Amino acid sequence: MPRMTAHRIAALTAAAVSPLLLNLWTAGPALAHGAPTEPSSRVYGCSPEGTRSGTAACRAAIAANGTSFAAWDNVRVANVNGRDRQTIPDGELCSGGLPAYKGLDLARADWPTTRLTPGGTLRMTYASTIPHTGTFRLYLTKQGYDPTKPLTWADLPERPFAEVKDPTLTDRAYRFSVKLPADRTGRQVLYTIWQNSSTPDTYYSCSDVVFPAAAGTSGTDGKKTEQEKEEEQPEKASASAASKPSATASTTAVSPSVPATRTGADTPGSTPVASATGAGSGPSAPLLAGGATAVLVLTGGVALALRLRGR
Repeated sequence: MPRMTAHRIAALTAAAVSPLLLNLWTAGPALAHGAPTEPSSRVYGCSPEGTRSGTAACRAAIAANGTSFAAWDNVRVANVNGRDRQTIPDGELCSGGLPAYKGLDLARADWPTTRLTPGGTLRMTYASTIPHTGTFRLYLTKQGYDPTKPLTWADLPERPFAEVKDPTLTDRAYRFSVKLPADRTGRQVLYTIWQNSSTPDTYYSCSDVVFPAAAGTSGTDGKKTEQEKEEEQPEKASASAASKPSATASTTAVSPSVPATRTGADTPGSTPVASATGAGSGPSAPLLAGGATAVLVLTGGVALALRLRGR
């Protein structure tokens, strides 16, 4: 058998490895997912990338889930088409009705909160990966909402207090400001629905917030608890370490580290995707691991070629 030349071995190695690299690349396209990072949503705050995963509520949510919230940007349901109240069951609003996120629906009075001002300005940062058209609808639970009971549609007004259509994606996040209702005090849930118009998907999220009580009233609803004071410390540290926001961003918004790829299809006709990966792995880890394997194979082939050439 004639001995193969080094050049031919190298060519055959490249031919064998190229499809592998191509498959790894196409297996992880840049998908569009999202969730509020300011005010922090439950799913983001309890994720490995959030600052609240060590709180009692997040630990309970992760235990109920059976896995971490690594795929924090993927609470989405396809083909809802505005029929949110008919599609998402009562008591499952925060999870979007997806079993992989059921821990987000726990009825607790100790979910970490973001402090807001009645009648003030809400500056939202909604992380995403690539631009999409769509409308954000924002709801606040009605006064008298009881956080120890499951969140239902009856806890929300029929109409959102704000709608934002097609904001600009800047630095992998949508940033916009809206005016808050002036008649809320105590613990509330900011419920955000992002209905895409360029895909069939709708995203759901719960952000726990607290409004101070009106001046001269008694009670502790509007006061910072010791837990809330402790929770603010890691958030402040995270905010100071985050990259400087763009001119359109809120001056207090944290720029999250948003992975460039996420699991699940994001094409017309896609079905709800809610599988979460293991803690700390991140949805893009398999792609990186596969790429490293392909590089090792290619390197070995080249080394073999050079060895044979030297004979």
